[in-house]
Amino acid sequence: MPIRVLPSELVDQIAAGEVIERPASVVKELVENSLDSGARRIEIDVERGGIGLIRVRDDGCGIPADELPVALSRHATSKIASLDDLESVTTLGFRGEALPSIGSVSRLRIVSHPVGVAHGAEISIEGGTIVGARPAAHPQGTTIEVRELFFNVPARRKFIRSDSTELGHIVRLVERLALSRFDVTFRLRHGERMLLDAPAANGEGAEVGRLAEVLDKDFPVRSVVVNHFAGPVDLSGWIGLPTAARGQPDQQFWFVNGRNVRDRLLMNAARLAYRDVLYGGRHAAYVLYLTLDPKLVDVNAHPAKLEVRFRDSRQIHEFVFRALERVLAQTKPDHAAAPAADSGSVLGSARLGSGGGGAYFGGSGSLPLYEPSRSPWAVADRVREPQPVEPVQAMPSQEHPLGTALAQLHGIYILAQNRDGLILVDMHAAHERVLYEKFKAEHGAAAPASQHLLEPIVVELRGHEVDAILESRSEWEQAGFDLDALGPTRLALRRVPALIAGENVTEIVKSVVRDLELDADAHHLDGAADKFLGTLACRTAIHAHRRLSIPEMNALLRQMEVTDRANQCNHGRPTWTRLSLPELDQLFLRGR
Repeated sequence: MPIRVLPSELVDQIAAGEVIERPASVVKELVENSLDSGARRIEIDVERGGIGLIRVRDDGCGIPADELPVALSRHATSKIASLDDLESVTTLGFRGEALPSIGSVSRLRIVSHPVGVAHGAEISIEGGTIVGARPAAHPQGTTIEVRELFFNVPARRKFIRSDSTELGHIVRLVERLALSRFDVTFRLRHGERMLLDAPAANGEGAEVGRLAEVLDKDFPVRSVVVNHFAGPVDLSGWIGLPTAARGQPDQQFWFVNGRNVRDRLLMNAARLAYRDVLYGGRHAAYVLYLTLDPKLVDVNAHPAKLEVRFRDSRQIHEFVFRALERVLAQTKPDHAAAPAADSGSVLGSARLGSGGGGAYFGGSGSLPLYEPSRSPWAVADRVREPQPVEPVQAMPSQEHPLGTALAQLHGIYILAQNRDGLILVDMHAAHERVLYEKFKAEHGAAAPASQHLLEPIVVELRGHEVDAILESRSEWEQAGFDLDALGPTRLALRRVPALIAGENVTEIVKSVVRDLELDADAHHLDGAADKFLGTLACRTAIHAHRRLSIPEMNALLRQMEVTDRANQCNHGRPTWTRLSLPELDQLFLRGR
């Protein structure tokens, strides 16, 4: 077959294969054109999942009658005119491919009434054949109708899913567009059914209503605001608290200069920021907006413009990661903050009589008595300088978010009271976070507190475990250990971290080795150092049935209040919750 120039109709259909993947792709291109036209109100009507009809109506600037035929030509656009324009694109569309591509695979009709013109005009195209422009009645703005998508491309039509599936893609797309522009009204209808009605959010705090409608009503109250900038780069939006994490990444939205993108670099930066405050397998929820000089980002990197390329990707990654990490570091006990664990659902189950919680403690036996001579764990001595010890008060503390310790429950929980009610703290999870943050700080300073031993501690291990320790010797040394192999299965410890001096060092080392081996492929933390420090903190923290004195409990509560990310342990489990006085009154039917 000789080399030849393809017919323009076939070229348009080939281009449509890259730009128009499914009905949602048509909606995306048309709505983005409406936004570029300055529209403040956009209405979308679809039928049969978008296959039968897609109609987009806006109140934008409109298209003059003499430009309608040009608008249906390939690479015809009003948004760029030179290479310099392409390198600093500020509009959502710029290639001039959407309308001719859509027109080549559907029955397309455009009716538009530009600003300052007496009447509108319309033009239509069916399978690539254009019907000339003619006058038409229409309010200011533009309406584009796309009927019988892929009617002339049977092979493409076969890949379209069911109406409900395609409609779901359209709904999710319009939700993302609605989050990109709070100042624009969006309405989406399928037949007679209204699927989304999002009025323009004008005024302080108005965005919260749209967030609640598009995501869910709990997102605004279970998220924190992000607002960080450095030079020409600005990051703003909302990130969900670790307790609002989800089983799937369905509420992760990134917008770069107003454009919705699915960028791996940005998603990875967010994932790293959450890395040690989430359960394994859980996904954060967030709506984030990155604004920067258009010359610093290339938006012409993907056929559907869903991905971008940053001129300095490393710097952008570091900026986003540090900004989010700084916000998440403030998830610690506070009077005004929500508790780390939500007690509402548990209380609801209790009121319905779904008990059985005692099985958790079954078979634990009696608790060991407190003996001062056995030197129990003491936060004040081992974590930070001791706080002044306050006696148990009859009234809740007015100063500390976690209040004043009252007692221990089953050797697992600390009970405390503050001005709002009752505080419950998981002492192991809380101490684990305190230790982990201290380990990380010392690791970063490269000067961990350690204690030399008069006689080395010899630990018996299996051969491959000794080899694994020697391979990661630098991590152990940076944590405060000094170790040598005495043989194929014997390890000598000559120096240990000060935080575990006096404890059962042999058992701690064995547990750390065992946990690192089991979690080699599944640990939620990134990097050998974080995995090691997280495991060491978990194995060093106080465990269940360790009796604490009231001063020790209060010392732990004070440490939690000044420790970053103290609302979760390093595995992502919540460390504390609160039962307010009204909730307690409701449990006991007081006032009824």
